[in-house]
Amino acid sequence: MSLKDRFLLDRKQTVLAMLDVQERLSAVMDAGEMRQLTRNVNILLETAKELGVPVVVTEHYPKGLGPTLLELAPQAASASHIVKLEFNACDNAEFVAALCATGRRQVVVVGMEAHVCVAQTVIGLRDAGYEVYVVRDAILSRTVRNWKLACEVTTLAGAIPTSTEAVVFQLLRVSGTPEFKKLVKLVK
Repeated sequence: MSLKDRFLLDRKQTVLAMLDVQERLSAVMDAGEMRQLTRNVNILLETAKELGVPVVVTEHYPKGLGPTLLELAPQAASASHIVKLEFNACDNAEFVAALCATGRRQVVVVGMEAHVCVAQTVIGLRDAGYEVYVVRDAILSRTVRNWKLACEVTTLAGAIPTSTEAVVFQLLRVSGTPEFKKLVKLVK
């Protein structure tokens, strides 16, 4: 596998996994960090929609943690939605089936909590042979210490650390297209 194949996203091989960005869970996060996560996830959802990248959304125990964050629900409306109890989404047959149905091997991961469901799912995805890209400015934990731990663990597991802007520009690949002109406005 070449470096390009390992480190750069290919929109025809990419799926976006949004893990557990839910109302009651977001309420216990730092408000400023939560605003930034919401902005970045919205950018990635809009990018996915524009470029035809499938999206899989999980909700962990929505009875207790509430539904997907209201500000993200419209952008995620056409995504596959999976309700789960498992921290590692890869232990949920419906999540695995939704991923497999896309036929794609690169998974961009965003969500909460970084050190719990995100980290465990990233490990599960890597164990299943997926190339995984963790969007560090679109994952969140209640504490910075736990967020840093998640970043370290997911990288050690073989996931590629990335950012919202890096994902957008890797999926675009070239400037000057109508897609570029539309999406570049989101990251300015």
